[in-house]
Amino acid sequence: MNILNHTGTSHRIFRLLGIPGLEDQHMWNSIPFIISYLIAVLGNSLFIFIILTRHSLHEPMYLFLCMLAGADIVLSTCTVPQALAIFWFHAGEISLDRCITHLFFIYSTFISESGILLTMAFDRYIAICYPLRYTTILTHALVGKIGSSIFLRSYGTISPMTYLLKRLTFCQNNIIPHTFCEHIGLTKYACNDIRVNIWYGFSVLMLTVVLDVVLICVSYMLILRAFFHMPSQNAHHKALNTRGSHVFVIILLYGPRIFTTLTQRFGCHIPPHTHILLANVCILVPPMLNPIIYGIKTKQIQDQMVHVLFTRQK
Repeated sequence: MNILNHTGTSHRIFRLLGIPGLEDQHMWNSIPFIISYLIAVLGNSLFIFIILTRHSLHEPMYLFLCMLAGADIVLSTCTVPQALAIFWFHAGEISLDRCITHLFFIYSTFISESGILLTMAFDRYIAICYPLRYTTILTHALVGKIGSSIFLRSYGTISPMTYLLKRLTFCQNNIIPHTFCEHIGLTKYACNDIRVNIWYGFSVLMLTVVLDVVLICVSYMLILRAFFHMPSQNAHHKALNTRGSHVFVIILLYGPRIFTTLTQRFGCHIPPHTHILLANVCILVPPMLNPIIYGIKTKQIQDQMVHVLFTRQK
């Protein structure tokens, strides 16, 4: 359908502006985007290759890391190429169907990552509090079921959101001041009653991400309780090292997202480009840093990386 700028016309084509207010600096802005994307894709691909090809790493913790790496690749690929197309070629035009598909994969992947982090917290709880029963509780069959449940939950909760968006008539505007499609950013241009969209989006947030954060906090409170009851300093150090990298990744994923949500709701005086930059930080930074953090903090993966990258070259 052609775009006609009058009330009652439903726009089928939208235009992503990139980072509003910084259009003259888009070429410079593209540098951190391309660097973070290359590190995320190459680092996480190496992670997946090492974990899948090394039988010694076929333990639940590493399999969950493999799932997280796969989700990181999808999240980066859903967002960064589109942003680079805007920065380099001013190619911000996007159809409604593509925008909704774009939005579906971004949100479902983020919820998947949240679920994987919750599962990893559960894994650390079992490993520290019930070490002798770890292998009998977290079997490969259970890991497979947990992984399937995580992705079914994410796709199942976001799929109705796409239907709710498709039923709307977008007659107010077709210019989106962002590098990727967002739920609220798109629904605010609708001429229909969007209360169902808002409440469904809020419900999904509460029943997935917020619930995951609460359960992660509970699991780490239990871990801390067990931590202080450990008899030896060596056990203390091992437990702290085991959960330290995971805690940092959790802060990295949820911290910027919570801050972005708060600034969008209450920070009306904050410039628009700050909102967009913060939203991109949530997308760019965790996939880039996850393989670096776990590569440094996990000795088994570190040893295998050294073997893959250097031993074969001799």
